[in-house]
Amino acid sequence: MRRLLLVVLGGGFGSGARYLVGGWAVRGFGDGFPYGTIGINALGSFLISVVMSLSLVSGAIGPDMRVLLATGIMGGFTTYSTFNYETLSLFQQGAWLLGTLNLVVTVAVCLMAGIAGLAFSRWMAGM
Repeated sequence: MRRLLLVVLGGGFGSGARYLVGGWAVRGFGDGFPYGTIGINALGSFLISVVMSLSLVSGAIGPDMRVLLATGIMGGFTTYSTFNYETLSLFQQGAWLLGTLNLVVTVAVCLMAGIAGLAFSRWMAGM
């Protein structure tokens, strides 16, 4: 029950952060391309890699904190369902190039962010 509460609290925080970052991106870059969703997913990919590696590889983050950070906060923060909807929406609008660009950029950037997160966590743990 305690871990469920951690997930719920973390999810609320992560969702609020996603709302704020997404709004900031629209105000800064416009709404013609989902920059905010890409940025959120990249940051989330980086952070979840750091959390999981520091937890599972080095033990620097305990199981409860891992659940709060990875499942709760990052689960609420990252936006795969939004990414999926925005990509399909671009395709439905006939914006095939933008839809494909969104798909390729998101996957590539998030993979690179995850790799960077693993490298960063290894550096932090002195490994």
